[in-house]
Amino acid sequence: MSVDTYASSNPNEVHENVLLKARDACYKARDAFYACLEKESGKKPTEIATVGLLYPKECSNSRTQFVNNCRSSWVKHFDREYCRNKRVQRLLDDGDERKGPMSLPQPYTFKPSPSS
Repeated sequence: MSVDTYASSNPNEVHENVLLKARDACYKARDAFYACLEKESGKKPTEIATVGLLYPKECSNSRTQFVNNCRSSWVKHFDREYCRNKRVQRLLDDGDERKGPMSLPQPYTFKPSPSS
């Protein structure tokens, strides 16, 4: 019995092992692509991914594997997540002395002015 025949005779059956393998392949391809981005971070990004993410040409092969192994909605989600994390990291790593948690004035800072 071929896979197509089996799948058509059981259309509502969930093949968890197939889903697990596909998800693992997606995660491995994703991790390889983002590892390439980190490794090649000093190179000029010339290629365009989704959600405005740019990457160097050296990561084209790993990007292709990532796109081929993951659903497009997942690719966009992971790209968005990566960009968000990089933006937050950049803000935290900024040389600005104001980085870190914001300290709010304490109640004793605001003393009522004496009434005239």
